[in-house]
Amino acid sequence: MTAENFLKDYLSDYGRLLKPDSNTIKDLVKVCNAILSCSENGGKTIICGNGGSAAIASHYSVDLTKNAGIRCVNFNEADLITCFANDYGFENWVAKAVEFFGDEGDAFIAISSSGSSVNILKGCEAARTKNFSSVITFSGFDSENPLRQLGDINLWVNSRAYNFVENIHQVWLLAIVDLIIGTPEYSA
Repeated sequence: MTAENFLKDYLSDYGRLLKPDSNTIKDLVKVCNAILSCSENGGKTIICGNGGSAAIASHYSVDLTKNAGIRCVNFNEADLITCFANDYGFENWVAKAVEFFGDEGDAFIAISSSGSSVNILKGCEAARTKNFSSVITFSGFDSENPLRQLGDINLWVNSRAYNFVENIHQVWLLAIVDLIIGTPEYSA
């Protein structure tokens, strides 16, 4: 296969996955409403992921806070991750961060391409224990992945390609920021 054919197929596949269906649109509106309701009730949104999903969480958190005026935090500080992972185990660090930083009524957004990252799953369980207003998941790979079973709202990408899944998660999350703002064009 030539490089040109690879890219043509690659971008066509990406475009097919990005094209929304009515359920995805409805779920994105539900996420937007959950975040707005949480904020209006004095809560904050907490978002987390691993690897590329952590970078997406960071980008979303900054844009939601700065551009949309909604308080949002993420757990991407190396000192926090390494401290909690060292003291409580890598599989428990997100749950411990939720326990220490979360408040009843907050919203929790969990991102995992595979939907099977134990630390993210335990973070969702901790958010439930703290009586968060909503648990929202973004996943891909298997349609029956464990993360997709834990959320109030579950957005799923029908792909096993990490970059497709992660990029679509980012597009969806930033679309929610722009929906809250009311326009895709604004002064940053």
